[in-house]
Amino acid sequence: MMPAYTNGGNEELETFLFTSESVGEGHPDKLCDQISDAILDEFLKQDPDAKVACESFVKSGLIIVGGEISSNAVIDIQKTVRNVVKDIGYDDTRKGLDYKNCNILAVIEQQSADIAKGVHEGRNVEDIGAGDQGLMFGYATDETEECMPLTVTLSHALNKRLAMCRRNGILPWAGPDSKTQVTVEYLNDHGACRPLRVHTVVISAQHDEHVTLEKVRADLMEYVIKEEIPANLLDEKTKYHLNPAGRFVIGGPQSDAGLTGRKIIVDTYGGWGAHGGGAFSGKDYSKVDRSAAYAARWVAKSLIKSGLCRRVLVQVTKFLL
Repeated sequence: MMPAYTNGGNEELETFLFTSESVGEGHPDKLCDQISDAILDEFLKQDPDAKVACESFVKSGLIIVGGEISSNAVIDIQKTVRNVVKDIGYDDTRKGLDYKNCNILAVIEQQSADIAKGVHEGRNVEDIGAGDQGLMFGYATDETEECMPLTVTLSHALNKRLAMCRRNGILPWAGPDSKTQVTVEYLNDHGACRPLRVHTVVISAQHDEHVTLEKVRADLMEYVIKEEIPANLLDEKTKYHLNPAGRFVIGGPQSDAGLTGRKIIVDTYGGWGAHGGGAFSGKDYSKVDRSAAYAARWVAKSLIKSGLCRRVLVQVTKFLL
C-alpha cells in the first residue's frame, strides 16, 4: 500500500491510495476462463464426481482446449466452446472472433493414475486428499456489504454495467472486450481500511469503427460511471481516464492472446490480502487451488460478519497425503 500523504505522523489520520482492476467478459484471458469453466460444468452435469483440470488458449480464430479429465460423461466440446464465444458476443471477426467459423482443437487426456490413487481412489469422501502442494488465501473486509475491497467491487461493477449496456442496446457501439481500474483513497483506521473517496477511474472499452472517441467517453461517463459509482465517492478532484489510449476497435483475441488462469488477482481481491498463485477456472472441487480458496474466503467473511474483526486474511496450506 503506497501512502498518499500523512497528517503529522498520526497513524489514525494516515491515508493511502490503492488500485484494483477488472476485465470484461470478452477479454481474451477471461474468455478462456469461461471456456474452461463451461467444459467443467458440462462434465459435472452428467458426472458430479468428474475429475477435471481444463485449460484454454485463444488467439485470433484458433481456440485450443487441453488438460486432464477423468469421467464417464460424454460432452460436445466443440458445441460447448462455441456457445461460450457466442454468448459473450463474439459473432463477427471484426470484433476479434466469430463463434461460427473459429477453429477449435481439443487435447484431452485422462488424469494421472498416480494422482488418482493419491487423491481419491479407494477413499471415503471425508478422506479425499490434495493432489499437489501449495497455499491458498481468503480475505475479507468490512468496507462493503459483501466484505470485498471497494476497489475491486467498483472495478467489477463498471465492467458488469458496460456489458449490460452493450447487450441491451444502450451502448450499441460497445464491443465485448474491456478493462476497468479504480483507485480509492483510504483512511487507515487502526488497521481497518475506511474508503474516503474515489481518486481515479480508468475504463478502456472496445468500440466499433463508426463511433467517435468523444461519444465513447461521454457515454462511459453518463451510462457506466454515474450509474455504478456512488455520487458521494466522487468529487471535483476525481480523475477520469476513459479510453486513454484513444481508438480501441481491434480487440479480443485478434489483439491479444488469451490463456486460462492469467487473471487470478481479478478473480480474487484485486491485489489486497495475498495470493498463492493457483487459478480457479476449469478445476473440480478436488483441486484445492479452488475449493480451499473458497473455504478460506468463507471463514474470513464469517469472521467479519460475526463482528470479531474488521479485516482478516486466512491462509490454508496443502500437500499430498
